Amino acid sequence: MVQYLTTRLDATFAALSDATRRGVLEQLGTAEASITELAEKFHMTLTGMKKHVGVLEQAGLVTTEKVGRVRTCRLGLRDLAEEAAWIEGRRRIWNLRFDALDEVVEALKRKEIKDGQESE
Repeated sequence: MVQYLTTRLDATFAALSDATRRGVLEQLGTAEASITELAEKFHMTLTGMKKHVGVLEQAGLVTTEKVGRVRTCRLGLRDLAEEAAWIEGRRRIWNLRFDALDEVVEALKRKEIKDGQESE
């Protein structure tokens, strides 16, 4: 289970790490498109776009279907709930750390004020 989740997270975040692939997902969110259409929209070669679509497909974010000579792309069926949960877990950890840091800063401010009053 943990290995599957790690592999899935790695694939998803690797796919989302590229601006072109994020753009492809945005585009496919409005309508399906052929690889040729996507390549033209992003000013890329067909080979380059096929590679990007392949990465998205491996991550399960995009599905493709070939009919004749045209390969049509659409958003995949899987959601990003596990990825969102992972991010939320990191957010909670950082919030706890920042809260603890805020407490330290406030304690130092109070000590500084107290020390300043005692020296007067």
